[in-house]
Amino acid sequence: MKKIVSFFGEKNAVFERLNARAKEHAEKRGLEYKWAPQTPFNQQDVIEELKNADAGIIDIEPYGEDIFKEIYKSCKILTRFGVGYDKVDLKAASKYNIAVARTAGANTVGVAEMAMMLMLSAQRQLKKNMRFVSEGNWVKEVTHEITGSTVGIVGFGAIGQYVAKLLKGFDCNIIASDPYPNLKAAEELNVKMVSLEELFKASDTITVHAPYMKETHNLINLELIKTMKPSAVIVNTSRGNIINEADLYEALSQNIIAGAALDVFAVEPLPLDSPLLKLDNIILTPHTSSQTEESLWRIYEMAIDITADFFEGKESKHILNPDYKTQE
Repeated sequence: MKKIVSFFGEKNAVFERLNARAKEHAEKRGLEYKWAPQTPFNQQDVIEELKNADAGIIDIEPYGEDIFKEIYKSCKILTRFGVGYDKVDLKAASKYNIAVARTAGANTVGVAEMAMMLMLSAQRQLKKNMRFVSEGNWVKEVTHEITGSTVGIVGFGAIGQYVAKLLKGFDCNIIASDPYPNLKAAEELNVKMVSLEELFKASDTITVHAPYMKETHNLINLELIKTMKPSAVIVNTSRGNIINEADLYEALSQNIIAGAALDVFAVEPLPLDSPLLKLDNIILTPHTSSQTEESLWRIYEMAIDITADFFEGKESKHILNPDYKTQE
């Protein structure tokens, strides 16, 4: 029986429950399952676990040649618990014939719902209004509704498309920007594909769902933000480095735009000296978009299924480095 070890999660009741369920599912797929949570991450412990396993479920920490060269004789596939894989050296993994996969799509609902919550909260200036109540300052901030407004979606993949689906109930004018647009999905969801520049100028609310890569690093900067409507807000549940945080701070502190909401940051946890924490017109949450029990379970289930399919010799669209099997 092939063995899979998972490093994701914390030792608490929720993850105890999820991993008991994951173990049961793994056994049904013919896999021995072990949970070895890494909080905090210890690279040597990870190496020792993977030396004695055929597969691993990994978190956001860096995985490079220093790990691959130690585990390749036993471990044949690593699956990222989530979507982002920018900290995994795919070229080095292929060099050591290790397949790398990700659980794309499993957290779609959780992230999309969080984006919706943050869009509504940013537009209604939730942080500022909560402060008014706590201070006994019964000010009534006049804000804007999302219903009937223009919402721009940056990145029209699975999550962006689900956000569009949720927005249909708000009778919004939905526009989206993506360098590789899914025109069929756009037509089905009544979404107009536009350039990034047009999206920023036209939107009342912008929500970011683009992948992080070299091309999207600091994609959203002060120059682009200045083209937004003064009443507009921007939300990011994707990756922190897509928005230049210093530029966003300048825009918010000078009231160039009305507000923002971030669930992701360039450095996580967000440093306590970050100027963003001083602002009243921004909502900050600790990268919690996919942290619903339903989304977490779908990720566990998909990671196990990807691994089982791999050892059964099935082709998988989730493998990020298909050249792993062509290396010497």
